[in-house]
Formats: sequence, structure tokens, C-alpha cells
Amino acid sequence: MPGRKSPGPSVKDKELYEELRDEGNSKQKSARIANAAAARGRSNVGRKGGKSGDYEDWSKSDLYERAKEVGVDGRSSMSKTELISALRNG
Repeated sequence: MPGRKSPGPSVKDKELYEELRDEGNSKQKSARIANAAAARGRSNVGRKGGKSGDYEDWSKSDLYERAKEVGVDGRSSMSKTELISALRNG
């Protein structure tokens, strides 16, 4: 995107970073994904994980604990749906 500043030297796959930012992802999330893709290959990044199940299957207290682990602000007043959204889009 014209006029956008360079993400800096810490981002290893700048092209993927820019694609993710254009999709609306946060700077931090885009950098994490781009760096993981640079380290392990783009096709391997998507295959990682998948062991926890869907958040919809988790209890609200489990979602709350996960939100606490990752530092979601305002988690104490969130509903189950809001916790799921915050964890997915964090």
C-alpha cells in the first residue's frame, strides 16, 4: 500500500506482512504470522495447532482462563461470545 511505513527489520516476510495488514489484521498479529511463515515455510504455518478444538466447545470459565493467559483486557465483563471473539481477533 503506498505511503505505508516499512514494518521494520524484525519482520522477516514483509510481503506476507503487508497482505495480512491489508486484510485488516493487527500489526502484532501480522508480524507473528509473517515471521512464523519465514521460519517454517508458509504452507507449514497453517497446519500448526488444531489440538484444542473449537472455542465454541469450551466452557466460559476455560475461555476466561485462556483470555487471562494471553492478556485480554476487559475479560471479566465479557460474555462467552465476546471472549471467543477477543481470543480469535486478539
